[in-house]
Amino acid sequence: MNATQAITATEIVLPGVVDPAGLQIRDRELPALGPGQVLVRVEVSGVSFAEQQMRRGKYYDQPAFPFVPGYDLVGRVEQVGSGVDPRRLGTRVAAVTKIGGWATAAIVDAGDLVPVPDGVDPAEAETVVVNGVTAWQMLHRIARVRSGGTILVLGANGGVGSTLTQLARHAGIRVVGTASPRHHDAVRALGAEPIDYRDPQLYRRARDLSPDGYDAVFDHVGGAGILESWRLVRRGGALVSYGSAATRDVAGSSRLPILGLFARLLWWNLAPNGRRAHFYNLWAGRRRRAAFQAKLRDDLTTVFALLADGSLTAQVAARIPLRDAAAAMRLAESGTVAGKIVLTA
Repeated sequence: MNATQAITATEIVLPGVVDPAGLQIRDRELPALGPGQVLVRVEVSGVSFAEQQMRRGKYYDQPAFPFVPGYDLVGRVEQVGSGVDPRRLGTRVAAVTKIGGWATAAIVDAGDLVPVPDGVDPAEAETVVVNGVTAWQMLHRIARVRSGGTILVLGANGGVGSTLTQLARHAGIRVVGTASPRHHDAVRALGAEPIDYRDPQLYRRARDLSPDGYDAVFDHVGGAGILESWRLVRRGGALVSYGSAATRDVAGSSRLPILGLFARLLWWNLAPNGRRAHFYNLWAGRRRRAAFQAKLRDDLTTVFALLADGSLTAQVAARIPLRDAAAAMRLAESGTVAGKIVLTA
């Protein structure tokens, strides 16, 4: 399609700190493409924990309200700007956008696009875009757990947790995962050993399953429990923190809990204990844009290949129309689903 043709997109707008019912729907004519940009006709986008935090004004570096949420998307290239190979037209691609994905069309930098393999369902591809990159990088780039190791995954039924569990099992790593009892069968099906996350003796149970500790603990909860996660890491192992779900509903600054977590992790790293503590941030290194994009493309391409050959199974919790984003948000926040909810444009 000619890059000068105007496109009107339907978008979901987050106007401020609102309940899910406060999400707004608008139609907006998109601006003309700039050099190096493409217009993607969005097929599916995802509902992640980031949007839940943004709705509360609690995401660490979210933009000022109002804005269009949507951390990632999958769709087809419909227009290309100057400097972009026209052979990209019509191809199915994925992109990590941080915001803007909850729309029927979005303008994206061509360098942020990752081809989706032929034959892969777009909704299934969507479940492993940000979740797949996050899980792959935490396991292989940060924790660097080897085959034969043992890891603990908090929230093994969630979008990131279920993907991380599968990637670990594919790499020959034993997985213990926390989840509510209703999801234990699903966690077992992924190859992990489940523990009830509400068990008052949760961390003792985790210790009993790996008395010598864990090669890595992946903790998206934060809060007071982060200390217990740290205690479960064996010498030579790593704690990887990648969220603060415990403070999601706590009033006040969104920055204070994260800054406090950073300080604690830094202190642990400075102590001579033979263990490592990390906070995973997908956007780290983005100032070196070309290198950041190349790393993300490499990692997501690897994850897509595992999805395409059946080594990784997409965990689609629900497919909900974009206009019903409020219902999708309520379902995501209910804690009753396993996998990732996707919005269909």
